[in-house]
Amino acid sequence: MVEKIINNKIVSTQGFEDIYSYKPNYFKIDGFDMHYIDKGKGKPVLMLHGNPTWSFYFRNAVDKLSPDYRTIVPDHIGCGFSDKPGIKDYKYTLKNRVSDLTKFIDYLDLKDKITLIVHDWGGMIGLAWALNNLSMIEKIIITNTSGFLLPTTKKFPLRLALIKYFTPFAIPAVLGFNLFSFCALYIAAKTSISPKVKKGLTAPYNSWKNRIATLKFVQDIPLTQADESYNIVKEVDKNLYKIKKFPILFLWGLKDFVFDKSFLNEWKKRIPDAEYHIFKNSGHYIFEDKPVETMLLIEKFINN
Repeated sequence: MVEKIINNKIVSTQGFEDIYSYKPNYFKIDGFDMHYIDKGKGKPVLMLHGNPTWSFYFRNAVDKLSPDYRTIVPDHIGCGFSDKPGIKDYKYTLKNRVSDLTKFIDYLDLKDKITLIVHDWGGMIGLAWALNNLSMIEKIIITNTSGFLLPTTKKFPLRLALIKYFTPFAIPAVLGFNLFSFCALYIAAKTSISPKVKKGLTAPYNSWKNRIATLKFVQDIPLTQADESYNIVKEVDKNLYKIKKFPILFLWGLKDFVFDKSFLNEWKKRIPDAEYHIFKNSGHYIFEDKPVETMLLIEKFINN
């Protein structure tokens, strides 16, 4: 069992340690601990989670791939078993996320090219890094995320707008009642999630102070030029064509209430020659909905 005291609260794997039992590793970034999984040997497979997940979300991929590859899964600062500093001590913005990832990968000093697996905010973070480090990429696997500004065919969901713009609702709802992480258990997956997996997905977000990242990820979504992260996303949007030269696999849950068909169609327009696998009855947590099918496709794609 792994335990860490974060903001005077114990974060523990108790209750799901049999499905998440990896040796904890830590890398210091500006005085804060970034936790990461590093299991297996061989060519590196780097997996980047989004909001409100953490490295737990990639447990099946780690188990499937680590016998033949070096599987690396960091928890972004504020997430999982990483430290969760307050907003006065850490700026929860895309710029910092990309900077953290750059420092982390530099620290790993990888000699082989990377296969990148991204989901949700991990997509924008990972692609922003990748576009500045194209020589380090071998393959890319993209799951329910974005690499561009909000498509013109997509309306920003009201539930997210309330969190982004209406602080009197967002602070008690997200920080106090953990509604963002809790509601995701029921709307992000279209199959029933077991109590053990529910515990694993929400365990790190067990107090007001430990939920700051789940709030700040939403508030950092750039919709207009007034948003701090807008220019970074615009730059990724503008340069996204550069990843077309790599083998790219898309695994897409079609019943995602945010990254829906509008995003999928935009991806198909941008990267038409990639390999696409669409799961009509899966949602945002595609690896929870289709763990066997997605892992087989990932393994086949990486091995080829």
